[in-house]
Amino acid sequence: MTARPKRGNSWLVALLTIASIAIWVYQETQQPGQSQATDPAHKPSGSTGVYKIYRNCNLVEARNNDGDSFIVRLPTGKQAEFRLYFVDTPESAFKSYRGGETNHARIRQQAAEMGGITPEQAVEIGKKAKSFTLGLLASRPFDIYTRWDSPFGDERFHAFVEVKLNGKPRYLSELLVERGFARIKTKPADLPDGTPAAKQLAHLRELEREAKRVATGVWSF
Repeated sequence: MTARPKRGNSWLVALLTIASIAIWVYQETQQPGQSQATDPAHKPSGSTGVYKIYRNCNLVEARNNDGDSFIVRLPTGKQAEFRLYFVDTPESAFKSYRGGETNHARIRQQAAEMGGITPEQAVEIGKKAKSFTLGLLASRPFDIYTRWDSPFGDERFHAFVEVKLNGKPRYLSELLVERGFARIKTKPADLPDGTPAAKQLAHLRELEREAKRVATGVWSF
């Protein structure tokens, strides 16, 4: 009479075989070139706190670049559109869109919140802000600090942009405020060095007061 194999041993062999296959599949899917970590968006120059740092970025020429939002080429070669924390520069042109919509109401709001100037004056400041920002970013590489957050789901990501001016690192948002090219608005955030958002807001308010005192930019009207 032929002996039957023990049922318990058969199940054990099957389980070990399945486990071996699962481990092999996992290892294969984690090979370089197939994991998420190889995506350019996940290969920053470094990180600090919640921010990813991308150093030596370059401006990409694009029709919709403006004073506070623009397309950037990261050192990995990836392109992304960023907008600044804390500040909003006026529209640089009156525009009409499909369906009859325009940006005129937005310009009137910007004008009202920047000292009650006229919409035409707001657009004039918007043009100056655009020229300042794009000229500065095109002149030399700059650094991006971002959490890759896009609160409106429009593929524009908030960021702090750090530039070199007179040999010193400065945030672009601060430069726009101290020159009277932007209103303090939009999303605030703690700085990459850990400075609380409230403290940075107070600093921007001080820069704005000084811009008013010396009557520069929008405060010159």
